Amino acid sequence: MERTYRVVVAKPGLDGHDRGAKVIARALRDAGFEVIYTGLRQTPEQVVEAVVQEDADALGLSLLSGAHMTLFPKVLEALKSRGLEDVLLFGGGIIPDHDIPKLEEMGVARVFTPGAAPLSEITSWLADALDKREKTLAAN
Repeated sequence: MERTYRVVVAKPGLDGHDRGAKVIARALRDAGFEVIYTGLRQTPEQVVEAVVQEDADALGLSLLSGAHMTLFPKVLEALKSRGLEDVLLFGGGIIPDHDIPKLEEMGVARVFTPGAAPLSEITSWLADALDKREKTLAAN
């Protein structure tokens, strides 16, 4: 990694299961990221406020409730309204394969479903994606 990146991991919506989010948060921490976990039942606005307060480079959403096609767009809109289009948004959880391309078209950088990728692949992907973002921002 070019530097230590700050990542907010959040559980938007009414979903009360956060084991996966905690596993990801710990894997990111162990890989050298600075991780802030927001806890359960956050609104999109609360999630984005955490991104602002923590000056985060990336935001990871964990959704198991089936509300991904509602909550991801709301978080994207809240990021945009705060001028945070450069924050890398990624996610995971129980998301049907046919919805993943739709989320990526909306602006979600990557979606990981349970067991689809080893934790090391997720952390490597995030480090690479943020390094590329840094180089792009520096060039502009």
